[in-house]
Amino acid sequence: MAERTGEVERNTLETRVHVLLNLDGTGRSEIDIGVPFLEHMLDQVARHGLIDLTIRATGDTHIDDHHTVEDVGITFGQALARALGDKKGIRRFGHAYCPLDEALSRVVVDFSGRPGLEYHVDYTRAQVGGFDVDLFREFFQGMVNHAFMTLHVDCIRGRNSHHMIETVFKATGRALRMAAEPDPRMAETLPSTKGAL
Repeated sequence: MAERTGEVERNTLETRVHVLLNLDGTGRSEIDIGVPFLEHMLDQVARHGLIDLTIRATGDTHIDDHHTVEDVGITFGQALARALGDKKGIRRFGHAYCPLDEALSRVVVDFSGRPGLEYHVDYTRAQVGGFDVDLFREFFQGMVNHAFMTLHVDCIRGRNSHHMIETVFKATGRALRMAAEPDPRMAETLPSTKGAL
């Protein structure tokens, strides 16, 4: 199988983002985006998804983190779509449950070719370490819109907002890993009865 990598650079008046990812990596990450808590969460995606991930970003974080977080999500989604290519021979669907102490989340992925996000996380506080937790939805919305994927995110239980979001990102990495995994029984077949994804 050819190397499944995606590289995208996105430059706007608000942000400059560069993403390089390898779906068949070892979980190595180099992330420098000026938003430490999101850097920590993206490291979870890389490690648990066994995705080699390099992300560099600068943005107008002196205003707030919104543009940087959203644009990192968009660019990550674009790089993911490039790495998946025509999607022949992949499992297409993936899911994972991940706990962290009292928190438990479930994430389900479908590389469907259709953007869709169902995001159900009721945080117990508005910020973690100064990071506005509402921005996580913006990250995932940007990702699914540009990876052309369906993503269901459910935090089933939790009291500590840090634990809750960490379970979401760990589960996201593992669900992405499962869905992108080559399926030896599919060979070069597209995993769709429509003949297109």
